[in-house]
Amino acid sequence: MGDTSWRDWPFFNDAHRKLVAGLDNWVSENLQAIDHDNVDDTCRALVAKLANGGWLRHATIDPDDAQSRLDVRSLCIIRETLARHDGLADFAFAMQGLGSGAISLFGTDAQKAEWLPQVRNGTALAAFALTEPQSGSDVANITLSATRDGNSFVLNGEKTWISNGGIAGFYVVFARTGEGDGAKGLSAFIVPANTPGLKIAERLQTIAPHPLARLKFTDCRIPAGNRIGAGGQGFKIAMSVLDVFRSTVAAAALGFARRALDETIHRVQNRYLFGAPLFDLQMVQGHVADMALDVDSSALLVYRAAWLKDSGAARISREAAMAKLFSTDHAQTVIDKAVQIHGGDGVRSGHIIERLYREIRALRIYEGASDVQRIIIARQTLAQT
Repeated sequence: MGDTSWRDWPFFNDAHRKLVAGLDNWVSENLQAIDHDNVDDTCRALVAKLANGGWLRHATIDPDDAQSRLDVRSLCIIRETLARHDGLADFAFAMQGLGSGAISLFGTDAQKAEWLPQVRNGTALAAFALTEPQSGSDVANITLSATRDGNSFVLNGEKTWISNGGIAGFYVVFARTGEGDGAKGLSAFIVPANTPGLKIAERLQTIAPHPLARLKFTDCRIPAGNRIGAGGQGFKIAMSVLDVFRSTVAAAALGFARRALDETIHRVQNRYLFGAPLFDLQMVQGHVADMALDVDSSALLVYRAAWLKDSGAARISREAAMAKLFSTDHAQTVIDKAVQIHGGDGVRSGHIIERLYREIRALRIYEGASDVQRIIIARQTLAQT
């Protein structure tokens, strides 16, 4: 399993330590063979397993408890642990949280009561529909329109690169409602997948297979009661959701990096070169030291951000951006070193290191690309001086 000393860090309480120990045991018993060839069916099956194991209770608030809130440290622990085991398992859990996050944070009691139990018991897969063909990181530039028509809103436009696209039971869609210019004129809506006028226009393939799609909305009519929050709050809602879940992306990258380090340690202890273990080579020792440093540095940034949010910080934009930027970029470096140390096995199709190499690249793009995180950090740093 590798180093577990981080569990004793002061960021965590006994409930968190119990959570990670229980999840470790559950993963070893329930997620041994994961099919990566049919990602749709695999993700459905993984969501069902995670629900049966009780892990999806952490992905949303409890709709029956008015005091319930998202515990970001628990979200990060779960994502790190699942990612260390398998990228699709992490994806399946993450999307239940991200896809329903706006409902957890801003939904009405009726919206929470209708949708969150379905997310928690795995009967509805959730999706977060923010990105458009011409607006990725530039959320204020969203053009998909939602026009009020009596007791309904009518949606027209497109979304793209939507995770769980094509298999989700509902989408939280951000659209332009026109209360103001740019970011001031956006709202968020719950759109069930079977709504007439919503079409899966294209399934998108990536180097690490995940269910992704381009969505097309053509006179897609939904009840006005499906709006989350007030009109014009869409940007605030989106940023608040990302403020919570951006740290968890960093945690997933950390999980990938930990697995790469664990596999590398096993490799250098058991692979011989010139009559001695690889680890006897000082150059290899240097690589392992750099990898361990990157892993621990990432973990400190991830769990600092999560601890701050759980401690009551209203916003952690700077800390979450730091965690995501450092953890995703340095996980790429750690995994690249693992590839090099594994030699031919590191690029052999199906090998765990080769799979990690494909999985990590997307994390440096989604939920805010690395250069966007640099902008956030710089602006927040300047604002604090």
